[in-house]
This record gives sequence, C-alpha cells and structure tokens, in this order.
Amino acid sequence: MYLIQRIEEIAMLYKDARHTVAEYVLQEQKNLHTYKIQDIAEATFTSKATVTRFAKTLGYQGWKDFIHDFVSEMRHQEKYDNAVDVNFPFSEKDSMKTILTKIKKVQIESIEDTENQLDLNMLGRAVNYIIRAKKVVIYGASPNIYLGELFRRKLLTIGKEAAIAKSGEVGVTAYGQTSSDCAIIISYAGNNETLEYLKQIKTLKEQKVPIIGITSGGNNYLRQHADCVLTISSREHLYTKISNFSTEESIHYVLNVLFSCCFNRDYEANYVHKVRTSKVLEYGRKACLKEMLD
Repeated sequence: MYLIQRIEEIAMLYKDARHTVAEYVLQEQKNLHTYKIQDIAEATFTSKATVTRFAKTLGYQGWKDFIHDFVSEMRHQEKYDNAVDVNFPFSEKDSMKTILTKIKKVQIESIEDTENQLDLNMLGRAVNYIIRAKKVVIYGASPNIYLGELFRRKLLTIGKEAAIAKSGEVGVTAYGQTSSDCAIIISYAGNNETLEYLKQIKTLKEQKVPIIGITSGGNNYLRQHADCVLTISSREHLYTKISNFSTEESIHYVLNVLFSCCFNRDYEANYVHKVRTSKVLEYGRKACLKEMLD
C-alpha cells in the first residue's frame, strides 16, 4: 500500500487529531513539501507533537522522514498527470460518449500500468507454484473474489483443481491446505490483519503452503508474508472514488496472465483438455454466428 492510501486509511480509522492532520495532508498533497511542521500544526489547529505523532503512526521517526518519502511518491505519481483520474474518471456533466471513452482509457491505462509493474521472476515463481500445486485455493473479499472465481473456472478447464475460500469457512480451508497446495490471496490494501482471509496467512505459513499475493505497490502485511507478490495498478484511493474500475481491471489482467502462462507451459495438452471438457460441459450451446461454431 502506498503512502497516500495509508494516509487515507488514517483519515477514516482515527477519530483524534491525527484524523485532522491526515485530512489536511490529503487536501494539500501537491503543496505539502513547501510547508514546515509548524505550518502544518497551525493549519490544522493542532501541535507539532501531534504532527509528529501522525508521522509515527505511519512508521516514521518524525515529520522529516515522512515528508522525504511522501515527496518521492508524489514525484512518481506525476507521470500520470495526463492520465484519466482513476478515482473520478468522469464528471456529472459528461455525456455518454465521453464516459464511454474515459472508461476505456481507465481500463487501458490500468493494464499498461500493471504490465510495467509485473516482475517476470515473481511471475515465473507464481506460475511454478500453481503448476506444482495439487490444489489451488483463492482467498479474498468481495468484489475481488468474483474475479478469483473466473480464474478458478479457467484453471478447471485445464484440469487444475481449484477452489474459492468461502466466507465463514476460510479458517478451516486454510488449515486443510498442505505444502503440496498453493494459496492465492487477493487484496488491494493488503494491510488489515483482522480481515478473515488475511488472518489465515499465519495458518498457511505454519502449514508451509506457498502463498501468492496479488496486491498494491508499497509495503503492506500481505507483501511482507507472501512467498511471491504480483503488483497491481495502485492509483486508486481506498475510499474516495466512484468505483473500483482500475483495481478490477488490473486484478483481472494479472489473473489472465497467470492462467495464460500456466496454459503455455504445456500448451498442446492443455488445449486438448480444454476442448474436450468444453464439448462435454457446454454441450447444447447454440451459436448464432458461423464464426462461433468451431
């Protein structure tokens, strides 16, 4: 999770003076580097000690350490200045034609951003874990788990046993996995250890289950404990946004890449299996276009 999302998390979760500082930082993020700690304290009607406590909540020794990393992150984000705002890609005055074009841009830019962040070594390791696994179990929460369900179905078409860890059964599912299996955990923030599926990381580690994490950039709990991590586009805010347009597109892309790389490891056999199972399971489907008949 990047700093901007962690600050937004503080603004939502804390009700003391740190909330006020977090709100101000989010509001003045582009100008923050021009302010001294005293300026922040006066603008938020708090104190220098409170501003320092805010920085320490984020894991820093003080304001100077925080602002150094914050400015670096802002500079990294400057390359997206000409991109569509993934949090608010359209306005209330936009026409349907404009919305159509902007959503298309969000999806394309999210995929391109994800491709640029995917580490080929990590991707190769994740593919190896999946191929070697007796069973692949996918962990996550709504709406990400719906994308995991599509991935699960794709794996079944090439003969790979796969399942979704259902809410209420996540603990027993994790405890039932072994080192011969593989776990895929999907979480944008990846930082709330109290969530049902993130709590199972400890159990999975004890069971020596290889863990593939699919999460945002920056440091977070999932990234610290997964055996390999695939980074998704991380420009969305946690709360202040219209929808998860970018995150959903990014996760879907990563899962499609994972499936395709697994498929490609034994292309001919997987294709034969896919066609055979499709003919059996989808018998009776009728196409309305001749191009769809094969």
